[in-house]
Amino acid sequence: MAKSIILIGPPGSGKSTIGRALSRKLNISFTDTDDLIEVRAGSSISQIFIDRGEPWFRELEEAVLKEELARLDGVLSLGGGAPLSETAQELLRRIDDAVVYLDVSLATAAPRVGFNRDRPLLLNNPRGAWQELMDKRRPIYEALATYVVKVDERAPKDIVAEIVRLTQ
Repeated sequence: MAKSIILIGPPGSGKSTIGRALSRKLNISFTDTDDLIEVRAGSSISQIFIDRGEPWFRELEEAVLKEELARLDGVLSLGGGAPLSETAQELLRRIDDAVVYLDVSLATAAPRVGFNRDRPLLLNNPRGAWQELMDKRRPIYEALATYVVKVDERAPKDIVAEIVRLTQ
């Protein structure tokens, strides 16, 4: 039985929604690294990209990930790019907790993401950019995942039930 559950996946896969529902179902805490980054930086992620740039954001994201994994107890949702650096991948490989990759198609992600708000990497040609991100990220998500859960055309309660079944 996994003590904690880490959710990874691209923008629009439902990490925050599923994470909150999962934490309620299991009566454990929920933390979203993107929320922590916004609090620490005092601005939205899209504003951080504008004001400080992606490298600064990724450095902060890696520091937050390291801190959260050190005290992991509950459900942790990672930003879509959080598991991409070699350091982050090594940190995730070392933990004993379940890493669940929420696998989503572009068709399902598009309406969720909206492709026009707070997604700095998707501003120009959002569908093409999302697909390009996924071409790079999918192998990393799959390599890190303890479990892969398909989320297309499924209700959050069904996704949560599958994650509970897999991890408990």
